[in-house]
Amino acid sequence: MYVNARSRSNVRLQRGISMLESLLTIFILAFGLFGLVGLQARMQTSDMDTYARSQALVLLGDMAARLSVHRSVAATYVTTAPAGTGDAQPTDCSGTALGQARDLCEWSNSLKGGAELAGASAVGAMIGGRGCIEAIAGSDPPTYRIMVVWQGLSKTIAPSVACGLNLYGPEAQRRAVIKDVAFANLVP
Repeated sequence: MYVNARSRSNVRLQRGISMLESLLTIFILAFGLFGLVGLQARMQTSDMDTYARSQALVLLGDMAARLSVHRSVAATYVTTAPAGTGDAQPTDCSGTALGQARDLCEWSNSLKGGAELAGASAVGAMIGGRGCIEAIAGSDPPTYRIMVVWQGLSKTIAPSVACGLNLYGPEAQRRAVIKDVAFANLVP
């Protein structure tokens, strides 16, 4: 009988969860969920930056190919102002003569996101996409630097190229991808 009474008292002491325990559990779960929400936001920003970089690399390769096709007149592709966002290129390049003028017009529209539309808005490229082409002075064989710049979503180290300088607010949000293209002199 003594053992039985003792086991009954233990049962009474451990019948449920106290209010303090349940509040503590809810607090720990909420803290963990807030951490997951923050992680999700950072992952989404990283995904957007990765998408923008891949778009920029595609546009960089596109202009490198265009420049290579017209290597005999590559010097005419050098830009004095960035192509893309904020330039005066028309949205329809069909009336532009073939060659350098058409290539720059189409590249500009691609930098503006014209390849993909949502309603009337161009959304197929990175934020504020711009491109520059410059001749590298004194290079033999002739070498051209193609740059694509855009606005990133978070701050990082500012690129060292001048393309798009001071056009994106804080320089730490400007992103850039660069490709140097050299053409061999095939004349004997």
